[in-house]
Amino acid sequence: MQYRLSEIMDIIGGGTPKTSVPNYWNGNIPWLSVKDFNDDRRYVYTAEKSITEEGLKHSSTTLLQRDDIIISARGTVGELAMIPYPMAFNQSCYGLRAKPEIVESEFLYYLLKYNVRLLKNNVHGTVFDTITRDTFHCIEVNVPDKSVQKQISELLCALDDKIELNTRINENLSQQAQAIFNKNFLIGESLPVGWYKSNLSSIAHYLNGLAMQKYRPIAGETGLPVLKIKELRHGMTDSSSERCTADIKPEYIVHDGDIIFSWSGSLLVDFWCGGDCGLNQHLFKVTSTQFDKWFIYAWTNYYLHHFIAVAADKATTMGHIKRDELDKAEVIVPSSGDYMEISAFMQPLYDSIISNRIESRKLSELRDTLLPRLMSGELYP
Repeated sequence: MQYRLSEIMDIIGGGTPKTSVPNYWNGNIPWLSVKDFNDDRRYVYTAEKSITEEGLKHSSTTLLQRDDIIISARGTVGELAMIPYPMAFNQSCYGLRAKPEIVESEFLYYLLKYNVRLLKNNVHGTVFDTITRDTFHCIEVNVPDKSVQKQISELLCALDDKIELNTRINENLSQQAQAIFNKNFLIGESLPVGWYKSNLSSIAHYLNGLAMQKYRPIAGETGLPVLKIKELRHGMTDSSSERCTADIKPEYIVHDGDIIFSWSGSLLVDFWCGGDCGLNQHLFKVTSTQFDKWFIYAWTNYYLHHFIAVAADKATTMGHIKRDELDKAEVIVPSSGDYMEISAFMQPLYDSIISNRIESRKLSELRDTLLPRLMSGELYP
């Protein structure tokens, strides 16, 4: 049947307690903003900030319950997540609660994902894009009967559940790798026999990307998506990513498993697992002819907080670090035998992390391919 979005769910507004009242903050109620759920995970499990029961009373908001949905409604609009346990949220978001007589919560979540583009096309506001209650009223959707809803949700949830499992496994693997690194390399001033001190510039090559606006695809060429800071942060490219010609030097093409370090703007370092793309300026591709990826990643990541502090201290418009910071970043290199022993533990951990992330990307692509076909009725589960 055809419904307006506003007819199949309750729309709940958010709010913010006064920041000047300490008793309202740092309680046991998670308080969500869009940065807490912009990572494409179906559920949002943690919030950067929290409020107290007293803060909730003075925030003009209602607690969202399990399987309610939160959507960003101002600025970066259309980010979605489901709620696993009671959470509060700010006024830049809406809580959406399925009307159970019409629609299942999980089906509503995927229905909204399918209609995100329509939501974004119906925003209001002069300074910030804004979704209003009228936005939901303007969009009509087709809602099948409950049995079909359940079949569609089960199929899509199975894919998202596997992606979530991979994410949790990787979080555990990362913690193991960090513990092994700390135990072996944060060892004080006295180095074991055969170990020596070096620096990041000596153990790895940091290749800066190209100004890809100068390397657009030629006529008739599909080209490659461009890897910028936005893509690195989200771990994937999408239809909004710029494209470049594939006819660039091979060293500027990024492949799955490559280490990428954003040295300007938002500083971060990560293994890229989003498929082949072109390396944009302000990003380093980090390689080494002497050492394994785990070693150069672990040491670059170790200095990331330091680099962020340096960039923030120097920032005028956009913080960045200079190459001489790589020269000053001290690294401890083990003896050959000790290196091989540590590597036997570290390399499999990072290999598994990369493999899981590549699998998750492919599952995400499959989900996003199935979603419009299922929701339009073209494909029945």
